[in-house]
Amino acid sequence: MLKKTDISNIDTKSSIRLSMKLLPFFVLFMLFGCEPIEKPPIKIDPENWSERSIELPNLDSLEFGSSYLSVYSQIYSFTLAKKYNLTAMISLRNTSETDTIYLSRIEYFNTEGDKLRSYFKNVVYLAPMETIEIVIEQTDSEGGTGANFMIDWYIPKGSPEPLFEGVMNSMQATQGLSFTTEGKRIK
Repeated sequence: MLKKTDISNIDTKSSIRLSMKLLPFFVLFMLFGCEPIEKPPIKIDPENWSERSIELPNLDSLEFGSSYLSVYSQIYSFTLAKKYNLTAMISLRNTSETDTIYLSRIEYFNTEGDKLRSYFKNVVYLAPMETIEIVIEQTDSEGGTGANFMIDWYIPKGSPEPLFEGVMNSMQATQGLSFTTEGKRIK
């Protein structure tokens, strides 16, 4: 005849066996269940820029500048063999409270210096204190670890220079990473 303690031992043993059988599935779920779903990058619609097209006013009244902005669509993680994808937001800011500024070129280059994208064909404007953004999605790793933008611009003489910033970030599971870069005037 079975005693109550024998029944408890049988239940405990069968629970342990069941747990041991399910453990590999649980481990696999934890390892692969948190991976992000890969999506193809969104293509930038050049028509959005055409709404901002404008003829440049008298060039004699404008100052020309060109800025370099480093961005990172990837960074190294632990070794050179492992890279971590990032989302990059390019922030283009008119810092003048009174003057419109003009952008004549925004081009995106990869680590090797190959041009990946030109964002528009005609000059576009930024109204006073306006900010516009370009987003390089986390799934778009074309730029690599040394991507950059070249931005040509015109401002009315005596106006403050525009501000160009990159904000890179990534969130996976409970970990987050973010940092910024600032454009440097080269002309």
